[in-house]
Amino acid sequence: MAFALNDINNIDLKTLASASASVRFGVLGVVFVLVLAVGYWLVWRGQIVAFDAAKNQEMTLRDSFIDKKRQAINLPAYKQQLVEINRSFGALLRQLPNKSEMDALLSDINQAGLGRGLHFDLFKPQAEKLHDFYAELPIDIRVSGSYHDFGAFASDVAQLSRIATLHDINISANKDAKDGKDGELTMNAVVETYRYLDPDELMAQQKAKKPKKEGK
Repeated sequence: MAFALNDINNIDLKTLASASASVRFGVLGVVFVLVLAVGYWLVWRGQIVAFDAAKNQEMTLRDSFIDKKRQAINLPAYKQQLVEINRSFGALLRQLPNKSEMDALLSDINQAGLGRGLHFDLFKPQAEKLHDFYAELPIDIRVSGSYHDFGAFASDVAQLSRIATLHDINISANKDAKDGKDGELTMNAVVETYRYLDPDELMAQQKAKKPKKEGK
């Protein structure tokens, strides 16, 4: 049987029971579609959105759980790494003198040069550069001697019990020698050494980093 929308327009609810089967099924289909649309708009749409949000949250929680589980499994290894880092840091820290030991370190650097037969024309410590937990002390030096003695001096400085390094090295012929024929050279360089900050210095540095309150 043919069914047209005009048939629905002509339907009277009182006569619906006596209408043709195609008309009755058509009306039921329209009602069913309307019920689905209203149900989706009023009920199911919010539930679908909530379901999608819950699904995304589940994935996030699952990833977080897997990550934490991996961290828990590797926790002993992380603890061992932390122990090794602290041990290495402590070993490095012991190579830094404190403030009272700096004079002895400067003397050691000077003796390293004199022990190789070098003549110091300049040995001038610069102003200290403060960092988080240590201070850097650059020392301008100018020494005279042979190229071989410069190399031995650099090796001796590197082998000191305290950390000291050579930077900005510049070697030239000694102006006092005749065109450097006697093999004597002059080396200008910067020796950088370090010391750890005393507790009072660390406290003062932390106070300096704190923002000052307004009105004070």
